[in-house]
Amino acid sequence: MDERIEREKELARLGRLISIVIAATMLLWMGAQYVGGRVGLPDEYVFLFDLFALAGFLWALIVTFQLWRKRRELEKD
Repeated sequence: MDERIEREKELARLGRLISIVIAATMLLWMGAQYVGGRVGLPDEYVFLFDLFALAGFLWALIVTFQLWRKRRELEKD
């Protein structure tokens, strides 16, 4: 029983991490777009910020899928 509770806590911790990564990625991307527009950064740098944001969202999507699968396995046991 204690192992199950620990696994649930671990999954909850992972879910919080995912939500923080999503929120931070969005805020940083929006900030980079704003600053880039104000400073007049070349398009290559703005595109680089877009790629970093996509990488953050892709990581969150992959880890969310892994979390979903782990929760399903935990519910089966």
